[in-house]
Amino acid sequence: MIVIANFLNAFASILDLVLWAYVWVLVARALVSWVNPDPYNPIVQALYKLTEPVLSPVRRLMGGYGLGIDFSPMIVILIIYFLQLFLIRTLHDIARQLH
Repeated sequence: MIVIANFLNAFASILDLVLWAYVWVLVARALVSWVNPDPYNPIVQALYKLTEPVLSPVRRLMGGYGLGIDFSPMIVILIIYFLQLFLIRTLHDIARQLH
């Protein structure tokens, strides 16, 4: 049981780091979108490739409100925050109970 508990703790910690890194990628994407970036810049292309698969379904679900502001990064960041509060803490609690 200790091995499973340690695995769950490690998995939860790594998942938490990955989620935080993705939040920063989303923030960078939002900041870049404000300055009319060069679409051929490799950094801009990487940001779009990393974020568009997540942001486009959220945009479709939100529909076109015509506000001129894209709220999809904020929605995704809130979802990530929920996952950190719920999923990561739950995995750590399960691991703690297995000790």
